[in-house]
Amino acid sequence: MCGITGIISSYNLSECEGKQVVRAVAKIEKRGPDAEGIKSYGSSILGHRRLSIIDINPASDQPMEDATGRYSIVFNGEIYNHKILKADLTAKGYIFQNESDTEVLLNGYDFYGTAFLNKLNGFFAFVIYDKKDKISLVVRDRFGIKPLLFYKKENAFYFASEMKALLEYDIPREIDHTSLYTYLQLNYVPEPHSMIMGVKKLEPGHYLKIDAQNRVQKIPFYQLDYPKVGENYADLTYNSAKNKFLDILDRSVEKRMVADVPLGTFLSGGIDSSLITALAAQKVQNLSTFSIGFKDDPHFDETEYALAVAKKYNTNHHVFSLSRKDMVQSLYETIDCIDEPFADSSALAVNALSRETKKHVTVALSGDGADELFSGYHKHMGEYMMRKKGFKLQMVKSLSLAWSVLPKSRNSKLGNLFRKLDKFATGASLSKEKRYWLWASLLNEADASNLMLKSPQKESYLKRKEEILAVIAKGDDFNDVLYTDVNLVLQSDMLRKVDLMSMANGLEVRTPFLDHEVVNFAFSIPTKYKIDEHMKKKIVQDVARDLLPEKIYNRPKKGFEIPLHSWMNNELRGLIENDLLSDEFIKSQNLFNLHYVQQLKNKLYSIDPEDSQANIYALLVFNSWWKKYIA
Repeated sequence: MCGITGIISSYNLSECEGKQVVRAVAKIEKRGPDAEGIKSYGSSILGHRRLSIIDINPASDQPMEDATGRYSIVFNGEIYNHKILKADLTAKGYIFQNESDTEVLLNGYDFYGTAFLNKLNGFFAFVIYDKKDKISLVVRDRFGIKPLLFYKKENAFYFASEMKALLEYDIPREIDHTSLYTYLQLNYVPEPHSMIMGVKKLEPGHYLKIDAQNRVQKIPFYQLDYPKVGENYADLTYNSAKNKFLDILDRSVEKRMVADVPLGTFLSGGIDSSLITALAAQKVQNLSTFSIGFKDDPHFDETEYALAVAKKYNTNHHVFSLSRKDMVQSLYETIDCIDEPFADSSALAVNALSRETKKHVTVALSGDGADELFSGYHKHMGEYMMRKKGFKLQMVKSLSLAWSVLPKSRNSKLGNLFRKLDKFATGASLSKEKRYWLWASLLNEADASNLMLKSPQKESYLKRKEEILAVIAKGDDFNDVLYTDVNLVLQSDMLRKVDLMSMANGLEVRTPFLDHEVVNFAFSIPTKYKIDEHMKKKIVQDVARDLLPEKIYNRPKKGFEIPLHSWMNNELRGLIENDLLSDEFIKSQNLFNLHYVQQLKNKLYSIDPEDSQANIYALLVFNSWWKKYIA
């Protein structure tokens, strides 16, 4: 796991541009605290920071060249099947100088060309430079687990693992107002776009081929061919499907336990991380597991369920019980390391968990991806009920006026129920694609528009939104919703959060649910195996039932939430009123409507806050970023 950056051009790069690469590499030091490398090849410069996981010997530092000296690579990620691939290449006559998966990439590309990409099982972002033909290959893994941003000028191409590194190059810092408009609704910027005009994120499962004239060709090497995906499991009985799923997931966990450094698992107490922990614990003795709890906010604490799993498998369990003071510290740390506005507040918890976990291990397995693949969110049950049509739907719709006037809040069971019922009733009158967008959003389009002084480009926004919702708009299968979640929520929110927070702490997080065999399986089984009127994430829960304590089943799903509303009314009120959302700051910034910001703050402090704390947090994160990188 590492950080990469560099310049690829059609001319000989100057000393000044070389210094830009040095500064960019320094910006991603936390991604790779173990080693640094920069090499210039005249028209290209490659930079790397290394977090040593496989073959921690300095001989595996990067940029790395193949034995012939023709190819050079900077690589971020892990190739889980690298030993199998190495054996194949050794049989073909290749001699390896080290034990790294990086050298396997170089020799595999030399022999197979880009066809080698489909042989890789892992997560990765890498750049290979061919010194002979002056051709570069820029690659990102199948599901976008590892980030790769770029900016293209007429004769130069800049790339980096993180925005803060990319901004060290000669790139105009102009805000993309279409991205800002979308961010205010979702609390993140959907890929492949970014908050900076012209900065893009390479689509998952794609590579860029850059020739000597700096012409760029984008080519897919993997796409989830939904609704037709690889091997079809649609004819399996439910029991057979459960057995198959457990076998595939177990093998995925086993692949991800290869490391030359200490390894453990995140254990939240939910089904997904608990199942991963159960499978991992059967492969090693005294597995290390890690949970966080909230001392001062028991409504959000789930550590008792994690402890039940830890006891069942006799893991070396660590519970980090955090006070409000600890979490407010995490908030400031989190905001400080965000180099592109990203306002999923659960990142604070992931940051705190990653920071404490890193004190014990360098690699952690997580349960990320299961909710999007197998329908684990409340909105999935809502959509299922909407399509099924029945008494419950009619009852909720008939009481829509009541839900609209009752106080709504995420901070109490009753208030949260009213919030969900109101959103459900509103969605009932919309088309399936508009309903999806409403349920994915924390601020509606009208309010987001009112919040901005400069109107977004309507055509640009509608085009982006149409692309996101295309599969839902055209199809009638419930899996359309999950497919869209994988390409929107998982890619731009969940995976970004985990990469950003874990790498800020020098921790590698691996996601067994996102092995491409698991993903293909998920989209090959019937919807009824994933959700019915009684249960979300049905096959995952049923597979885990024999492996986990019954205790963790008998409770509602909370998600990785934090008590933002309470903090904003107490510890963070000064930050809101006297700093990042003060009247003076908003006026000087000249981006947001002061009157509407004041309305949001008034709602936050009322008995009917709804999602105002999430909206306020989005503004805090954006304004902190704007102050640091734009102003």
